[in-house]
Amino acid sequence: QVQLVESGGGLVQPGGSLRLSCAASGSILSINRMGWYRQPPGKQRELVAAISSGGSTNYADFVKGRFTISRESAKNTVYLQMNSLKPEDTAVYYCNVEGRLTPSATRFSSWGQGTQVTVSS
Repeated sequence: QVQLVESGGGLVQPGGSLRLSCAASGSILSINRMGWYRQPPGKQRELVAAISSGGSTNYADFVKGRFTISRESAKNTVYLQMNSLKPEDTAVYYCNVEGRLTPSATRFSSWGQGTQVTVSS
């Protein structure tokens, strides 16, 4: 009932930048929280950053000062601007959207398909 489409991953050299996008569509009444997670090779998925409907943000310590999360509510889209990328940022990045469906107002939590980010020279 809710589809997420991610884009923007790829291969970048250390110190470079990438911008990820995630657009939500479907039977959406409202969106509360939007977030980005990542799963490095051989490791568990971890939170990178999240943003609330009011614009409050929180970041994992390992990306503070380098990554910026933002959202465009009118388009149900969340972005992750990643600067000063490091090899250890290499991972599959997933977006997650939480909100309520129409017309039932049932809560939902949906995941994107994941986009690969590789930081390597």
